[in-house]
Amino acid sequence: MSIFKGKLPRFRLVSLGLLAVFLVTLLVAGCGGGDGANKNAVSDKPVLTFADVSWDSVKVHNRIAGFIIEHGFGYPECQYTFGDSLPTLQGLGKGSIDIYMEVWADNYREAWVMMLTDGTVEDLGANFPDAPQGWYVPTYMIKGDSERGIKPVAPDLKSVTDLPRYRELFADPEAPGKGRFHNSPPGWKVTDYNQDKINAYGLNKNFNVFSTGSDTALATSMVAAYEKGKPWLGYYWEPTWVMGKLDMTLLEEPEYDQAAWDKNKGCAYPSAEVLIGINSKLEERAPEIAAFLKNYATSLEQNNDFLAYMSDNDGKADAAAIYFLKKYPEVWKSWIPEDVAAKVDKALEEVK
Repeated sequence: MSIFKGKLPRFRLVSLGLLAVFLVTLLVAGCGGGDGANKNAVSDKPVLTFADVSWDSVKVHNRIAGFIIEHGFGYPECQYTFGDSLPTLQGLGKGSIDIYMEVWADNYREAWVMMLTDGTVEDLGANFPDAPQGWYVPTYMIKGDSERGIKPVAPDLKSVTDLPRYRELFADPEAPGKGRFHNSPPGWKVTDYNQDKINAYGLNKNFNVFSTGSDTALATSMVAAYEKGKPWLGYYWEPTWVMGKLDMTLLEEPEYDQAAWDKNKGCAYPSAEVLIGINSKLEERAPEIAAFLKNYATSLEQNNDFLAYMSDNDGKADAAAIYFLKKYPEVWKSWIPEDVAAKVDKALEEVK
């Protein structure tokens, strides 16, 4: 990577003597005595690299941690390497990536366990509690919303087993006599799982499974119904910006059971582990950063909150990270020493 931004400057011809002195100076400055290639020209601390995978929440977490690492611990500007989940995870094992702020372990369990076993990566614990997924309805259907003049139309709706009593509320205009269940997009594994659940719960007699076509269309259908104060039933997950903006209730299902899941998916979805992973060498290269990341922990509500903010601010992860740091100082200050926190506070004061 070039150290220059934009066009390279032009130099006048110099004498061989001056050129030799210049080259020697560069060589001395560039040699760090080991892993100098990954050292900053000013600081002897390494440039740390995050896995900047495709979903929004991990990008925000990367920049929350990156801001603290740069301004609190005095490290060089962090790098954010974009890529798909599995390739970047493999990069974590090989050392081209230092930090992976959201390892969804169940999505690539075999690869993750293999790297843990061979000692190339470390599990620093959960970033946030188990990420839920399942069937949601607007909370105002159950509790009402006095500010919007909405009365509760399904006060006893708590579980998927209660749905047959309320099918008329979810009437599907394309399937007279049935309610509409908004499914996830075609091609997703959970789309088939939701159909299996409908059958396992005997709801295929009462509900039509409606394909929304895309994740955007699924979210749009929910938001459109919510803004009108109408009933809505469908699959969704957390953390997401939608759940940060809307008050939705996750319907209860029978507790997750492996035998029931294997048989017909007739139980709740298994809990999802969302872990912070690091390349094992980070413990030696940047021990204070590894210690900081071991303390790093957020809540589901905080994630939904900053994702909603991100959605309202042109999808900028940097802005959402600053929003989190300014709104939840009591959270992130518990992760780091007081002197480091003071430096982060000072840096935040300069951010408008």
